[in-house]
Amino acid sequence: MRMKNLEINCDGLLEVDIMKLPENCVIILSGGKAKVSELPAFAETKIVTQQGRVKRVKWDEGEEF
Repeated sequence: MRMKNLEINCDGLLEVDIMKLPENCVIILSGGKAKVSELPAFAETKIVTQQGRVKRVKWDEGEEF
């Protein structure tokens, strides 16, 4: 699994140490959940939503020739 869960505390706060995150990453918040993923060097990343919530995250990876 590419995405990793981030902990949201009981007060509803998300605390993230940016020094521990990858240099290029995305944090997605939806439905009371938070996830983080490193962005690949060459890819198209699509966030698919349904009824205002994130349903799927798709990566279409490639490499320069």
